[in-house]
Amino acid sequence: MPRILALETSCDETAAAVVADGRVILSNVIASQAASHAQYGGVFPEVASRMHIEVIYAVVQAALNEAHVGLGDIDAIAATRGPGLPGSLVVGLNVAKGLALGRGLPLLGINHLEGHVYSLWLVEGAPEVQFPVVVLIVSGGHTELILMHDHGRYERLGGTLDDAAGEAFDKVARLLGLGYPGGPEIERAARDGHPAAYKFARPWLDGTWDFSFSGLKTAVLYEVKKQPYGRPLLASDVQLDPMEVRNLAASFQAAVVEVLVGKTVAAAKAYNATEIFVAGGVSANTALREAFARLAPVPVRVPPLSLCTDNAAMIAAAANFRYLAGQRDALDIDALPNWRLA
Repeated sequence: MPRILALETSCDETAAAVVADGRVILSNVIASQAASHAQYGGVFPEVASRMHIEVIYAVVQAALNEAHVGLGDIDAIAATRGPGLPGSLVVGLNVAKGLALGRGLPLLGINHLEGHVYSLWLVEGAPEVQFPVVVLIVSGGHTELILMHDHGRYERLGGTLDDAAGEAFDKVARLLGLGYPGGPEIERAARDGHPAAYKFARPWLDGTWDFSFSGLKTAVLYEVKKQPYGRPLLASDVQLDPMEVRNLAASFQAAVVEVLVGKTVAAAKAYNATEIFVAGGVSANTALREAFARLAPVPVRVPPLSLCTDNAAMIAAAANFRYLAGQRDALDIDALPNWRLA
């Protein structure tokens, strides 16, 4: 039963975790930087990398303490190699290299997207997976539709051509004068809004499995401009009617959810998938979960809320399968900011 210490620093979360046997979370420590980036309305890369440096050693030690283990009890060190922000990735990867070298432990560089997939293996009591499964990875930086044939065997069906879904949530939240991160703010505002108040077009991109949310974001911008006192792009100055903010949020969210669910369900049918996996930060969205539960023809797995956003436990879970398959990486591996899963 391998015990893997994993580090995750792909964006603005400094995280470390210890996971046993790829399924049992012994610790999962996350130091969030969200408050530090709120003033920018998004992640400021230089700030992110500097803050990783400031806290990563404390986070690693906290993960070991919480798991009641020392480095002598660890079988391998894993770290996110990509995709992500270059400066952020380098911090976690270099710390992992130092730990691996100092203790003579195997090093594994893990794809961040694969980590999101393997967050589903950390769901307690989950049945064994029967492949193939269709995976929707949907977050602030990624919107990917993947056909998973087996462990480590992926086929990319499609992805976003512009904004990721989570990125669109952040930008629309800014247009509406809401806070950061935008996903939870949009969802909160949408609860009391009318999803059909605004007839936003659905970007289906017929004939492909791709997504596009830039036009939808622009449609919201045009509606904001029509509102009395609407002053988009200056979030602190937006003075929209509160009910219209809720209606815009609900209508925007409904359009995004309809496209995400519609294309994923269609892919599951087309490829005879046994299940649908949904992972990434946007998978925490209640409307998205409810739509999948209502419309999917096969079982749908989503991670617990604590594992939707970036965390190191999911990196450790993915690393476990790579470790058992014999992967061992050299100490000179580089970060891969644009690394695709398939």
